[in-house]
Amino acid sequence: MFRPAILNFSLINETATLRLGAQLALHLKAPCIIWLQGDLGMGKTTFTRGLLQALGHQGAVKSPTYTLVESYRLPDFTLHHFDLYRFQTPEEWLDAGLDELITPDSIALIEWPLQGEAFTPPADITLTLLPDNNGRQARLSAETCIGQQILTQLTL
Repeated sequence: MFRPAILNFSLINETATLRLGAQLALHLKAPCIIWLQGDLGMGKTTFTRGLLQALGHQGAVKSPTYTLVESYRLPDFTLHHFDLYRFQTPEEWLDAGLDELITPDSIALIEWPLQGEAFTPPADITLTLLPDNNGRQARLSAETCIGQQILTQLTL
């Protein structure tokens, strides 16, 4: 039986955000969809960089704000980092062919997922980053059994 898991973490600085990404990376396997929510500058790309570095990626990790998606071929799967911030209409998800990148051997991190409305694939995990005094509050929520399995293994 699926019971939603919700975890909250205080992220006092960029290093803590990178560490959260790295810890989640230890438990990821394809397929998995992670929604990244939070205002501009909250650390969504920083989290993604920590996750990718822990998975062995050694190059740059840049925000896909203008490209819509940055893809990273890793040994066990391909990770696609989407940013829907600039969408004018939800149909842009289909127009750009982004649905073709969601495969059984991929992981998708999707910033601003609500911009794609019903076209955005549903999340296994939602990460919400919120301001908290001088740092950030991270809320991880399992939305499916896949997300539940991952979050029950997560420790910081």
